[in-house]
Formats: sequence, C-alpha cells, structure tokens
Amino acid sequence: MSMFGWKEVYGGKTPPPGASVAPDERLSYGRTIGLGAQHVVAMFGATFVFPVVMGLDPNLAILFSGICTIMFLLIVRNRIPSYLGTSASFVAGVAAIREQGGDSADVTGAILICGVVLALVGVAVHYAGPRFIHAILPPAVTGAVVMLIGFNLAPVVAENYWPLDPWVGLLTATFMVLATALLPGFWSRIAVFLALIFGYVVSWLFDGVFGQITSGAAGAEATTHDRVDWSAVGDASWFGFPHGELEHGISAVHAPSFSLTFILLVLPGVIALIAENTGHVKAVAEMTGRNLDADMGRALAADGIATAVASAFGGSPTTTYAENIGVMSATRVYSTLAYYVAAVVAILLGLCPKFGAIVNATPGGVLGGITVVLYGMIGLVGAKIWVENRVDFGNPVNMVGLAAGIIAGIGGLSLKFTDDFSLSGIALGTILVIVYFHVANLRRPDATSGEATKVL
Repeated sequence: MSMFGWKEVYGGKTPPPGASVAPDERLSYGRTIGLGAQHVVAMFGATFVFPVVMGLDPNLAILFSGICTIMFLLIVRNRIPSYLGTSASFVAGVAAIREQGGDSADVTGAILICGVVLALVGVAVHYAGPRFIHAILPPAVTGAVVMLIGFNLAPVVAENYWPLDPWVGLLTATFMVLATALLPGFWSRIAVFLALIFGYVVSWLFDGVFGQITSGAAGAEATTHDRVDWSAVGDASWFGFPHGELEHGISAVHAPSFSLTFILLVLPGVIALIAENTGHVKAVAEMTGRNLDADMGRALAADGIATAVASAFGGSPTTTYAENIGVMSATRVYSTLAYYVAAVVAILLGLCPKFGAIVNATPGGVLGGITVVLYGMIGLVGAKIWVENRVDFGNPVNMVGLAAGIIAGIGGLSLKFTDDFSLSGIALGTILVIVYFHVANLRRPDATSGEATKVL
C-alpha cells in the first residue's frame, strides 16, 4: 500500500469504546479534520510561548511547526504519528546567549548546529542501533542534564517575567495547576492554552478595575502601562508572511550567525532532545502495538533536520510533543493523516500576522505565571527519567558522578580558557555530568566484597 493510502475504518463512523485507529488508517475526512484541529489546540500554547520567551517570532514558529511536522512524517514514512512543536530544551541556553550579549541570529545559528548534530546522531542510530546512545548517555546522565537545563531557568523567571505583574502571574500559575489536576481528559492536556486565555482575561479585568501597572524586568527602567495592549493588532493584516523586527533590530526572518561559545551553551539541549524523542517513540510503539526500534534513528534525524531547517530561516527549534501523544492516548486514534491536517492548520495560522500580533501582546504577568510552572516541569522531567529507569541513588557512585555537574549547571559556574572562550552554566555542567559519571563508574573492586561495583 502507498505511504499515503490511509484505509478508512469503522465505516467512517466513531470507533466503538476501546477500539483504535492505526497510523495507516483513518476515520471519515470530517472526523479526521476535527482530530487535526484538536492536535493544533494541544500543541498551541507551548509552541508559541517558548518562542516568545526565547525572543523569536511566534508566527514563524507556528508556521515552521507545521512545515517541520510534514517533514518529520515523510522522513519516518508515516510510521510514527507525532507533531513537532517548539522545543523547550534550548530555552536556558538561549537565555545564557542573550545574557552574554548575543542576538537572535546568534541564537538561531547555535540551534541550527544542534539540529545538524541531532541529525547525525539519528543517522548513527539508524545504522548502529540505539544501544550506543544508552552506553554514552544512560538514564542517570540524561536525567541530570534535563534537570539542570530546567532548573537553570529559575533566575529567568525571577528576574524577567515575574516582576512584570506578580499577582497576575500567581493567579495564572494557580489556574494552570488546577486545570492540569482537575479537568478531565483532553482539557487537562491543554492546560497551558487555557491558562493563557485565563491570564489574558484576568489582565484585562485588572486593567479595568485597578488601572495601569508600573513595573519592569530586572535591569530595566519601570514603566507605567496597560497589561493588555492590542494597539498593534488592529494594524496587522490577516494574511502575509511573518515579518517585523526582533530585539537588536534583527528581522523576524533572518539568516543565522555562528559562534563556538554560543553553540556550546545550547549543545546540551541535544541530549534532552534525544531523551525526548526516544521516549516518545517508545510511547507510540507501546500505544500502537508496533515495534518501532528500526525507526528510532529516522525519528532523531527527522527532528534534527527539522530544527536545522527552521533555524536557517530564523524559526524556533522543534521536538515531538508529549501533549499530542496525550491526545492519541485519550482518543486511541493514531492516524498520521490527522497530523497532516494539524500541520496545514498551523501553516495557515503562521501566515496570519494578526494572530502573531495577538500572541506578541501576551501580558508579561501571564508569561510569568506560565513559565514558573513550565520551567519547573522541565527540570522535574529529569527526575522522572531517573524514576522510570530506576536509577539507584543508594549507590554513592551514582551520586558523586552526577553531583558536581548538576551544581555547576544550575549555579552558573564558569571556567575561563582564553579571553574569548569559556565554559559556564549548562555547557560546563553537562560536560562534568558526562565525564564524572563515566569516570566514577569505571569498573573497580568494591571495598568490602572485592567484586566489581554494579551501577544501574
């Protein structure tokens, strides 16, 4: 059967309870379009929040999320249903680049190289199998790297977003937690999107009740302003390519520039993407009942190629989205055709400047509330990797192998080599985690038994 020959099942009607739809199957076109729209809503909040906090254009991110999803599906031959949204794994590295004076071109250049590295890893996995990744980056290491990436973002929230409107931030964060915990099924999966709407409404109400707010991020002069300012929305057109200027006068669509120092700051994000992608492929394999080990390399390479292509035009990095995997888990519909529909809808949204103007007008307090939860969740994903893989911290060798790297990454320690080159924060922490862990786990006689120490 052709790669695009989706077989219609259940007579085009809603599947009976407990029934599923395979990746190469579909429901009626009407129902498939509805499922595609559902996938757009699921990915929507995080896909445009992360470009905003990275200082990149959200319209371009949405546009390329659709383009990159189609690329991914073609490369994996429609065998792995996944949506590629904006990756959070590079947010901390991007913040570090900007702290050191880098602009958006430096950001996208560094991320482009990371995409190429991930693509090469994918090619290696395709031919050598996934075992060598687990040997170099076992769960103990990937968990530590993801943890230090997430927790390294705490100062970004505290200094840049939370001071803009702490009370709106607190209410937005509280709503997001409650929505995730209390809402049923699909609604809990789109808690970020719902929190954005909630925060927008609260900000608008506060403008009406309390008037303007005087605030500013750390290091910036406080100004008096409305929380919700849609002055640019009315001037924006309904259809057109993403345009406008980012910080430092860089165009929204721009060519990347390259710096070794900045590349090293974001390179640890590749480890997080490897962990994300392999975990998501395994989740899809379990849900669909298909062995997808042979496609693991294709998935990694596809995500790397997609990230490199998006960054080449000034877009945001991509990754497979757990939110959309959650939608599949809830609906048991794994048809890749629904993802093509979602991709087309995202491309149309990306070609609507008015939509981008609304996104760019997101109140600072709303971003503060959402990021304080999301950034913490990124860090805790590292702990989740440890728990799921039963990393043994009763063994002191595991603890000492990871400890220094985590503190170096979260604490922002630095190591200067020359006037133009230094390692700090996430980059230094990741190197220490990998090196120290493998050094600590060299086979050596146990002090009490004389046998080699066993490390999970």
